[in-house]
Amino acid sequence: MIFTVFLVSADDAKIEHLEEAPELLDYDGRPFSLRGGPRTPQPTDHAWDPVAVYAPDELSEEEFLELFEIHKKRVPELNLRY
Repeated sequence: MIFTVFLVSADDAKIEHLEEAPELLDYDGRPFSLRGGPRTPQPTDHAWDPVAVYAPDELSEEEFLELFEIHKKRVPELNLRY
């Protein structure tokens, strides 16, 4: 399974476990594009599933990076080393 983070907005990130990580998918009625991964984190004190990150397709790369930085504080998997 792929640990999948959907960066919905500055106030909302959703976590799902998916079998695949397509380039584009519909989530909650909106198109989301794959912005990172799936990548397997380096080993720590336990095994990690591969991680993929999605954001609304209409966001620019700069807007995505802003959302990513906001959610790094709330989603530990975004801070792992790969």
